[in-house]
Amino acid sequence: MFFGVNADIEYLAEWIDNFVGRHNRWVSPKYLKGESYGTNRVAGLAHRLQSAHWMFLNGVILVSPTGLGLEPPAMTPRSEILKLPYYTATAWYHDALSEDLQALDLYDILPEVERFTIEEYLPAVAMGGALSGDRRDEIANLVSRYSGIPKQHIINHNLTIPTGFFWKELLRDEGITVGRLDSRYRGIDRMDAGDRYEHDPALTSWNHSFTPAINHYLREHLGYQTDLKYNIFGPVHPWDWSDESTGDDLRRAMGQNPFMHVMVQAGYCYFESCPF
Repeated sequence: MFFGVNADIEYLAEWIDNFVGRHNRWVSPKYLKGESYGTNRVAGLAHRLQSAHWMFLNGVILVSPTGLGLEPPAMTPRSEILKLPYYTATAWYHDALSEDLQALDLYDILPEVERFTIEEYLPAVAMGGALSGDRRDEIANLVSRYSGIPKQHIINHNLTIPTGFFWKELLRDEGITVGRLDSRYRGIDRMDAGDRYEHDPALTSWNHSFTPAINHYLREHLGYQTDLKYNIFGPVHPWDWSDESTGDDLRRAMGQNPFMHVMVQAGYCYFESCPF
């Protein structure tokens, strides 16, 4: 048993090599697809398979990437500011923006928000205390307009919106929270007060759906009878996060294999910028 990124990649590379050899699929096209933490696996496997097994992939697909080292470091002005378009998409989905923005299609709103985020919002926050009072007020108004979060809360957080606070605050007046892994989901907490929800309504919904499905599949379709519990999410502690960033592994794999295609998939209402 292992609880670590690199050990995980090493084991899976060996398994893939054995599978391809035993089933005589060396001349077949080979694609790997990973979601969330699975993108760490795919990125690391692309390089591991090439460097240790001489197996060159045709392509990799990254769905909602997390932890690859491709995103800005957590808790920096850049990492906080670049979430604004995500907040806009979530607020628009929940009908939490002003009437004029809600009347628009999301695809018409986002270019405006993305331009503001890069050209105005990020430089303003980077100025910190050097930002004039009038400009601070102007930025706070626009961030509030695009996020659905009241202006005073934005000022209180030094013009940023922590993700945990956003998921709790956006629909607080309705007694509702929104999901982390998929912010289209809604949840209910014991009380409306607080800076963070009690649970991620998206994760609990997925666990409820996937648990019966995998247990039925294992027993009825694969014929694997066991009293062991299948852990849908965890426990995997203590997890070894040392050298967990596999983004550079993917870069090296792409450099060594320029014919390998890379596709990145992400939804407007999905949040996968950091692990739990």
